[in-house]
Amino acid sequence: MKKASGHSPLLLLSIVFVAANMRLPITLMPPLLDTIKQTFHIPTALSGLLTTIPLLTFAIMSPFIAKLGKRFGNEVIIYILLIVLAIGSAVRIIPDVIALFLGTLFIAIGIDGGNVLIPAVIKDHYAHRTEAITAIFTMSMLIVGALGTGLAGWLIARTTLSWTLGLLSIIAIINLILWFPNLHYRQTQNISTTATATAAPGDSPSVWRLPTAWLITLFFGLQSLVFYSLLTWLPSILTTQGFSTIEAGNIATIMQVGTLPAAILVPMLVRYHYGVPSILGLVFIGLSLAVVGLLLPIQSLLIHMILAFLIGLGCGASFNLAIIFFTSKTQTGHQTADLSGMAQSAGYLLAAFGPLAFGLLQSLTSSWISTILTIAILSVILVLCGISIHRRDTIMQQKTQ
Repeated sequence: MKKASGHSPLLLLSIVFVAANMRLPITLMPPLLDTIKQTFHIPTALSGLLTTIPLLTFAIMSPFIAKLGKRFGNEVIIYILLIVLAIGSAVRIIPDVIALFLGTLFIAIGIDGGNVLIPAVIKDHYAHRTEAITAIFTMSMLIVGALGTGLAGWLIARTTLSWTLGLLSIIAIINLILWFPNLHYRQTQNISTTATATAAPGDSPSVWRLPTAWLITLFFGLQSLVFYSLLTWLPSILTTQGFSTIEAGNIATIMQVGTLPAAILVPMLVRYHYGVPSILGLVFIGLSLAVVGLLLPIQSLLIHMILAFLIGLGCGASFNLAIIFFTSKTQTGHQTADLSGMAQSAGYLLAAFGPLAFGLLQSLTSSWISTILTIAILSVILVLCGISIHRRDTIMQQKTQ
């Protein structure tokens, strides 16, 4: 099969819609959990699986999706998985608990196509603008994710559960239409750049054998662990400090809002010589200092909103930098897909069990202090890992002298 030149005029718009689909089906669920528990008469632990299932699915599926992208083309696999996502969205509308969980599984599989392969598509088609396009991609993901939480709460107060899920799943159908023209520009492993085409087989070892790839995997895993743990437990931490449920929810929302500026700042800063160290400085301030700041014996709504914003900024900075590492530390789109699949497999596995581990730690100690300090320590390790990655040129090369 011969690769078509250029790319579809709708590629950038379709990437934005894929980004929207990557967060919306997950972030719309928390406001609906109470309604789901009442509607289907299921316990809290079982309803919590609706947010855990996607993370576990990402961990299991990511490496396989990277391989399928190589074999059949990233664009083709993304489209097939978008179909799976649309089917899952339709199945989840059925007022049945089995359909709800089965649809969630299909949706998670569909989302993972964008998780793993969109960075590779950006590398293939926007090689000279990867930072800018990545910024658009991550900004779309974060904005729609944040809006989805609020919109789901607004809709469920005015309509039924099925109507809410149905209305918010329309975006999956739009995405199928927009992505279709990209199939003409698909690439497979036997279509490669001149450099990789002429390279000997031994010159391209598996990413699983490369030290820098493991560092990037650790970086992605730690930032996922910290973000999802804070997303899960921050409201509980705040209520034990005397804040009302509404106040705790508002502060947690500020944390999600704080992730948005990072989607603009990180691609701008990363171009400069001291850009990555500056970004890692933001991560340290947000995920180490601001997190420890939650221990301050001050019950001030304003101060905790500021801390939450800084925490969100640190989370957003680390996530966006991780995505940029996927493209900046690889040489081809196929390498990017392999690295993305590897990093997200381990990363989301950590993210899935992180909240559970910290919840158990709180139960054993009857305090959130140990959880907060552990997150701060892990964040320091995250920053040190980022510094080491920054000193290396690509996953194929050793540390820059």
